[in-house]
Amino acid sequence: MRPVGTAVLVAAALGATLTATPAQAHGARPPGIENCTATACHFDVPPGTYDVTVRLGGETASSTSVSGETRRSLLPETAVPAGEHLTRSFTVNVRTPEGEPTGPEGSPGLDLTLGGSAPALAGIRITPAGHARQIILIGDSTVCDQPADPYSGWGQQLPQYLRRGLSVANYADSGESTVTYLADPRLWATVRPLIHPGDLVLVQLAHNDRTTDEATYRANLESLVAGIRDRGGEPVLVTPVARRWFNADGTLDNNTALLVNGLGVDLTAVIRSVAAAEHVPLIDLTARTKALLESLGPEGSKAIYLYNEKRDNTHTSVHGATVYAGLVRDGLLALHLVPEGAVRVG
Repeated sequence: MRPVGTAVLVAAALGATLTATPAQAHGARPPGIENCTATACHFDVPPGTYDVTVRLGGETASSTSVSGETRRSLLPETAVPAGEHLTRSFTVNVRTPEGEPTGPEGSPGLDLTLGGSAPALAGIRITPAGHARQIILIGDSTVCDQPADPYSGWGQQLPQYLRRGLSVANYADSGESTVTYLADPRLWATVRPLIHPGDLVLVQLAHNDRTTDEATYRANLESLVAGIRDRGGEPVLVTPVARRWFNADGTLDNNTALLVNGLGVDLTAVIRSVAAAEHVPLIDLTARTKALLESLGPEGSKAIYLYNEKRDNTHTSVHGATVYAGLVRDGLLALHLVPEGAVRVG
């Protein structure tokens, strides 16, 4: 692949698409699309934040989605009628490691994957995002950029709901508690200096605080809040996604589902208490996911989690993570933490 400068324009001809042609079948690429194939693009850019503008469509009807880096959903599937084009933009965070902070480094540069039922990319432009606002995520395996199917964290799906100017920097990591996140130098000590004034920092840590006493858990949350504010960021506490663990009457009112740990500490209640005491915005994802799961019932809720694939009632499928990311988006809008024009709805 050829390296790109600070700005790249792929597909100089407006009508050029990445839909397969006889020439492509023999290894040729449309003129000017030297950084892309029919299903992927690679750009040799250093770590940073980039605005991506794509021009979708072609001679035939198309339907294209864009994902990137470690399986992040960046643009939802978008249909374009035959003979027409649409332009869409988003902002993407490029970092090393490109997925979980304690995981492998991944591949250098920016990698994008074209999906959808009939992908067609007519053009693409990559430019450094000079003034993008970050949404930094601190969390566990239910939030992180999961490396492989069938797993997906809600943070991995959140970018598709955001327009250009908002980037998701997902520093959630599998298996972490408030104790381990603060202690591991690859986590909090690395993330804290990356917080810029005005950034939103969403914190969802509870699933792995199984043996954390209440005083320690509260102090850890307070420490994270103070550290975010010291950097000029805006902390947002997020209660954990509920586990799919039903009572006989179809409710989730039990300790396993609602994150009461082995010491009897109601972790979600502590999060709500800290948010109130510290005047921190709260997205009550426990309440939102509980209500959704109860509305779906024991059978309908299986598709949200990996019950059918893994008998897993904690980790979400791609579908479930996408639904839960939508709940987080709704929470950000309800709290007026992002303007309506900065997100995609529907």
